[in-house]
Amino acid sequence: MSHQNYQACIDACQECAVECDHCATACLQEPDVQMLARCIQLDLDCARICSTAVHYMAMGSEFVQSVCQLCAQICDACAQECEKHASHHDHCRQCAEVCRQCAQECRRMGSMATA
Repeated sequence: MSHQNYQACIDACQECAVECDHCATACLQEPDVQMLARCIQLDLDCARICSTAVHYMAMGSEFVQSVCQLCAQICDACAQECEKHASHHDHCRQCAEVCRQCAQECRRMGSMATA
C-alpha cells in the first residue's frame, strides 16, 4: 500500500506525538510531578510509538499493521492515564482527546493494511 493511503493515520500520529511531548513537558512543570509520573512516562512512550508508526507507514513496511495495533494500544493507555488528570490540567485533557483520535485512526489503518 502506498504511503499516501496512510495519510490520515500519519497526520493523527504526528499530531499525537507532538501533543504527548507537550503534555509530558507541561506535567514536569506542575507542582506535584510525582503524582504525574505515570502520565509523563506514558506520554513519552506514546510520542515515540507514534513517531515510529509514521516511519513505518512512510516506508510502506510490511509490519504496519502490527505497529499500528501497538500504537493504538499505547495511545489508549496514555489517554486513560491523562483522563485521570484532565480535570486539573488542560494539557492532559487535550492529550487524552488526541490520543483517543489517534488510537481510532491506528485501529482503522491496521485493519486496512490487511485488507
